[in-house]
Amino acid sequence: MTAENTETRRSQRATDAPESQATGRQPRRPRETPQPVMRLLQLLLAAVVLAIWELLGRAGVIDEFFFPLPSDIFLTMWTWISSGYIFPHLWVTMQESLLAFVIGVVLGLLLGFLLARVRFLERLLDPFLQMFNALPRVVLAPIFLLWFGLGIWSKVAFGVTLVFFIVFFNTLEGVRSVDRVLIDNARMLGAKESHLLRHVFIPSALTWIFSSLHISVGFAITGAVVGEYLGASAGVGYAIAQAQGVFDTKGVFAGMFILMIVVLFIDLLVNRVERYLLRWRPQAQQL
Repeated sequence: MTAENTETRRSQRATDAPESQATGRQPRRPRETPQPVMRLLQLLLAAVVLAIWELLGRAGVIDEFFFPLPSDIFLTMWTWISSGYIFPHLWVTMQESLLAFVIGVVLGLLLGFLLARVRFLERLLDPFLQMFNALPRVVLAPIFLLWFGLGIWSKVAFGVTLVFFIVFFNTLEGVRSVDRVLIDNARMLGAKESHLLRHVFIPSALTWIFSSLHISVGFAITGAVVGEYLGASAGVGYAIAQAQGVFDTKGVFAGMFILMIVVLFIDLLVNRVERYLLRWRPQAQQL
């Protein structure tokens, strides 16, 4: 009876197997949407959301004081751009964000690679890194203002605290995830630590690193803007705080929209750099 049941299950599995498996042919992969078409769909989705927002505002469903009309927001943005009001503030914010991003990324990469390769240092510093990572960053902003003043360096320091831990933990995990067999084979061929770093660890961890960079771009700008909001004499965060001070919600949303557009362009740039540096990697198979 057992033999009959086993034979029945085998015949059922053979019957249920996909036709492609029976014929030896690979199943068709779903065709990916072309990038220009995807960009067009994204623009269309944004236009639909803004149109619904505009219609609800004009119909009185939402309060224009709290949610100003997109047309009024874009008019304020155009006024800021055409008059040149926003450019000095945007320049200051970009300086702070770039410095915070570069310093945070460099520190995160260096410490991430170091602790991933030196187990003693990782065990020694792990509780301290976890404590500092769990510390709410907002409470550090007033301290940085006292230490560095109202200039750009207080915002840079605040942004570094946001960027560093993202890059550090991703780099640490990326280096840890390298296949041990690959490391041993490279050492058998005479590779030194510098060779392993250049030819094994860095290429293997690039995916993790770029994943952290995409997030870090936004956090660097967030750190700069929050620092400017709490205390500054220039910057987009300062402009938003000034608009909020006179209950100009259109100005607040205009500053937010400008920042979102800037982050979008920077993220596109990071994507291009990522595709160039990872051009050796085969494209992931679509399920």
